[in-house]
Amino acid sequence: MIRSLTLFLFFASLSVSIAQVKQDSTAAQNSLRSGTITSQFDYIYRVSNNFQEYEVVKKSNLEQLKANVLDSIRTINAQLAQIKASQAGHSDTLAAITAKMNQAIADKEAAIEAQESFSFFGVNIQKTVYSLMMWALVAVLGSALGFFAVQYFRGFGRIRKAEKDLLEVQEEFEQHRKNTLERERKLKRELIDAQMGKN
Repeated sequence: MIRSLTLFLFFASLSVSIAQVKQDSTAAQNSLRSGTITSQFDYIYRVSNNFQEYEVVKKSNLEQLKANVLDSIRTINAQLAQIKASQAGHSDTLAAITAKMNQAIADKEAAIEAQESFSFFGVNIQKTVYSLMMWALVAVLGSALGFFAVQYFRGFGRIRKAEKDLLEVQEEFEQHRKNTLERERKLKRELIDAQMGKN
């Protein structure tokens, strides 16, 4: 019975040891196959043995760590290349957008200039200048019209006064002529009477 108990303890401890070795090997592979690079280095440091002042590391663990580091570096380089390509694409897009924006600004300024000015006898004139010129022309023409209207009405008044004076002079002349004819007749009668009285 002691022998069977010893045998049982021996197999139990052997199975526990084998299970622990399998667990360590699975944990080693899991730790080296997952986690960050720092956690993988920590794991190798934990599972390594000491020999004087050196750490003894399994070659398979070291190779797995090297493969993991190189794989991480490749992944980072690929991501970096992708980011650079994306940045170059963004730079190209930004340059295209900037060119379009500059073109749009130039088109806007040309449209504003075209809206604010027009060609007058082959010369581009702004609408405000043209408006000022037209209002100045209207003011000059209005002043000229006012001046000629005043002159016309003054001349018309003088003509009416001259016609009135002419009528008055004609009436005076007619009256004077009548008076003269009357005197002439009277003198002729007196002359005839005087000639007849002499005879």
